[in-house]
Amino acid sequence: MLAFYPQPVFNSDMSIKVSIVEDDSSFRDSLRILINGASGFSCLDSHPNAEEALKKLPRDWPDVVLMDINLPQMSGIDCAIKLKAMRPELQIIMLTVYVDTEQIFKSLQAGASGYLLKQASPMEILEGIKDVRRGGAPMSYMIARKVIQHFQRKPPATETETLTKREHEILEHLSKGCQHKQIADTLSISIFTVRAHIRNIYDKLHVGSRAEAVMKFMGKENE
Repeated sequence: MLAFYPQPVFNSDMSIKVSIVEDDSSFRDSLRILINGASGFSCLDSHPNAEEALKKLPRDWPDVVLMDINLPQMSGIDCAIKLKAMRPELQIIMLTVYVDTEQIFKSLQAGASGYLLKQASPMEILEGIKDVRRGGAPMSYMIARKVIQHFQRKPPATETETLTKREHEILEHLSKGCQHKQIADTLSISIFTVRAHIRNIYDKLHVGSRAEAVMKFMGKENE
């Protein structure tokens, strides 16, 4: 069960529509209550297995899917592959207990945009949903470290050498699993400035996601 705390109020003209695919009924209900109870979010529907999700989600597509990996028959990873084939722009966050490197990379290869642990706080889950809608790739700290440790290939020196001091600072915070707002508050800059820097970082490193940027950066730092 999720432990509930007072939730932040998010100003939004339109709620982020979220669907849940989770076989644990108690956890599924907790997620639904959390999402419906937060301003700027709405739980469109919830499903106990991949088969039902594949049948019903296309009737009214959500913005974001919270997907468990260990589902009764078809796995959450295989479900993500099928959903992304039907709707490439769909944002999927794996929400699981697994910290296994193989499961992490299989999820990312399947098209998942984020990977959060089930023990994440309600705030982290809501921020993760918001982050993925902005184009981010939310990851729990432990997951981000696993990705970094697994990465072996070193980037060309010319890529990381083009980063500014501020971009290095932001990448360091990203590698620690910090969200955009946390980085903005720490560096005393606006969240819009953080996003602009991250776009520049992606361009300079020739990557398309937070995970890839962090891996390239950490590979250079370890040279």
